[in-house]
Amino acid sequence: MQTPRYEYSRSKIQEKIDSLLAFKTPYGLTVRYAIKANPHSEIIDMMHKASIHFDASSSYEATQLLKQGIPGSHISLSSQQSPHNLEELLDAGVLFVATSLHQMDVFLACKNHPGTVGVRVNPDIGRGHNNRTSTAGVSASFGVWHEYIDNVIERAQSHNIKINRVHVHVGSGGDPHLWSGIIEKSLTMTEKFTDATSLDIGGGFKVQRFSDEQEADMEKIIHIFKDTLSSFYTRTGRKIHLEIEPGSYLVAHAGVLVAEVDDIVDTGKNGHTFLRLNTGMNDFLRSSLYGAQHRIEVLNENTETKEYVVVGHNCESGDILTPAPGDPEKIETRTLKQASIGDEVRIYDTGAYGASMRAKGYNSFPDAEEVLVD
Repeated sequence: MQTPRYEYSRSKIQEKIDSLLAFKTPYGLTVRYAIKANPHSEIIDMMHKASIHFDASSSYEATQLLKQGIPGSHISLSSQQSPHNLEELLDAGVLFVATSLHQMDVFLACKNHPGTVGVRVNPDIGRGHNNRTSTAGVSASFGVWHEYIDNVIERAQSHNIKINRVHVHVGSGGDPHLWSGIIEKSLTMTEKFTDATSLDIGGGFKVQRFSDEQEADMEKIIHIFKDTLSSFYTRTGRKIHLEIEPGSYLVAHAGVLVAEVDDIVDTGKNGHTFLRLNTGMNDFLRSSLYGAQHRIEVLNENTETKEYVVVGHNCESGDILTPAPGDPEKIETRTLKQASIGDEVRIYDTGAYGASMRAKGYNSFPDAEEVLVD
């Protein structure tokens, strides 16, 4: 098969689907796949057949899902962008979540708006392995700032609209104890929305891709959610249905980006040896954008190893596949099998935010093929 290509494992995706659907919470649990992680049509079909619902991050994603046959009632739209076709999406039954006061006004101006709406709230806490993966707090533009909850409630009440869903998404993290504070804070805000019957805690359930990164222990996290929801009922008499939006957790480990060594260059005895691949940021941007770390393997029969900096083929100094941990501005070598031009190279755990988030078309390179394998 040609390279570069993304390979996605059906069995690994199904394993994650089954694990999440096995969980229960006291008053119901809806698992939504965040399709921005990987919108491949076959993956969407797998999710739909398993009764997973969907989270759309733009009106275009929501439209794509509808065209693929996903019922509007299974789609929740929470978008930074004010939807370009909101009336059409509402007609199809898509569940809308206003992420700003302006978006609430746009919703209320729709002649066909339903009598209920969701609201995304930005609490004063954010989480992520760096600032670029934190989606809440004072440095994030996501959601209605928590101090403006009364404003959004007043807008809804003035139009006899009930806010029945509260959405909170703070970023990514693996430590279950962090999630304890997040859901407690989220329920405190949910208490202010007296008509709310559902809390969407978002995604950000971290996966371990490299080294000592900590993978989210979903069993412990769901247990914390169950206890906290039960305590909330005891205190308030309100039964809150829980929604979660895993993206990476469902598909990251299922993906491998397969490439080849296109060239090997060095910068002298005091410099580095670079493996230049036939892929890069035009197919895979996470390392350049976030400084994300991924396991990389050279496939050959060599037993000797060498230190390499792995780079892409784009004419861009930031096209780096081995950035320094915690500092995307710097490079770091990896100990890999001694390579030759033409050797196959595999970049692992690239099923999420790989093909869906590439610098598409940069240097006019064609897109890597995407295939599903067993």
